[in-house]
Amino acid sequence: MQHDSALARAAAALATPALDEADAAVGADEPSQRFRTVWISDIHLGTPGCQAEALLEFLREVECEQLFLVGDIIDGWQLRRSWYWPQAHNDVVQKLLRKARKGCRVIFIPGNHDEFARKYVNHDFGGIEVVQDWIHETADGRTLWITHGDLFDGVIQCAKWLAHVGDTAYEFTLKLNSYLNRLRARMGLPYWSLSKYLKLKVKRAVSFISDFEIAVAREARKRGVHGVVCGHIHHAELRDIDGILYANDGDWVESLTALVEHADGRLEILDWSERHRRPAAKSNATQAPPVAVALAQLK
Repeated sequence: MQHDSALARAAAALATPALDEADAAVGADEPSQRFRTVWISDIHLGTPGCQAEALLEFLREVECEQLFLVGDIIDGWQLRRSWYWPQAHNDVVQKLLRKARKGCRVIFIPGNHDEFARKYVNHDFGGIEVVQDWIHETADGRTLWITHGDLFDGVIQCAKWLAHVGDTAYEFTLKLNSYLNRLRARMGLPYWSLSKYLKLKVKRAVSFISDFEIAVAREARKRGVHGVVCGHIHHAELRDIDGILYANDGDWVESLTALVEHADGRLEILDWSERHRRPAAKSNATQAPPVAVALAQLK
């Protein structure tokens, strides 16, 4: 019931009278970069950590033929606990719908945080197609399997309650991250990510990332494709794993990254954080996504 209530409130927010004005506002800018395909994931709309303004800037400046939303676009887990839906989050949804109306093919592959959308696989909402997963062929003929990746997270699959515990515990870490960066801002120091530091320094977290990447690449090999595109662990990566191309598009909570395909089929990770620097004092902390084991494992 609580879950349905959160969804109803999100739907009501999207149906506000100001919808047309917001839609026009977020779609006014002329794109400055064009790609064949773009992949983004782990936006976590509905949480204070979501970098909606940075994403809107990205969506305004980037044009593509196909846009893949690779899961965790709306954070149903946190919306059930605490309602949070500012206008900027509304604007992101409106901008995505506008792209679909203007001819961009928008394909949504739900993740674990927006798993409620898996009930609507093979449906179309405002031009946005909802699918379980996808096989994409690049301009140079390579096949890529697209999946959120949570099916290869043992904690999500075997102990979901622990994932929720970790999610709650990590909120505390994000708040601590916020206070630390406000202090750093007063001292004239640049933003520093506690969560990113932990991901790269805590041995168990590093091991989790490595195991996840290998498992996803192994499944891609079984499916007979050239590579895999995923999200989930919020660690952007583009590398070869035993002959399989592993591509993780990162996230739009902390890393601000996307995976793009150029007209010739070449893949590249775009780091939008290099172009979108917000003062730490104005940001409620650039927050990382929920994790499955507090401070150790992602989701």
